[in-house]
Amino acid sequence: MTVELWMLFWAVVLTFVQVLVAVTGASSVLSPAKLAGNREDITAMDGWVGRAQRAHRNMLENLPLFAALVLIVHVAGASTETSALGAEIFVFARLAYAVVYIIGIPWVRTALWFVSVIGMVMVALPLFA
Repeated sequence: MTVELWMLFWAVVLTFVQVLVAVTGASSVLSPAKLAGNREDITAMDGWVGRAQRAHRNMLENLPLFAALVLIVHVAGASTETSALGAEIFVFARLAYAVVYIIGIPWVRTALWFVSVIGMVMVALPLFA
């Protein structure tokens, strides 16, 4: 299995861990009845719980893009050191992004998001060679 596919696997694991953190946070704030209900009357969460939910949502927005790039590179047989490094950068930047977002460090969070985008660009670069 290529490095890119392994990094896709770890990105999925990270996404799953993020949902567990967000659910754990929500369950510390809301009653089981609220969580089991339709959630129509639940307002946005504050503090680290809200940040964990937003970090997870952001990962859900970025994961399909990363997955598509990795799968295209794999199917095209275009895996290179650059695409492998880009995939690693994406996953490690996303891990750091999640931690920094939950802690609540805004500018660092934004910089890490940008680094993860650079990782995605690096994954795609071999497709243009």
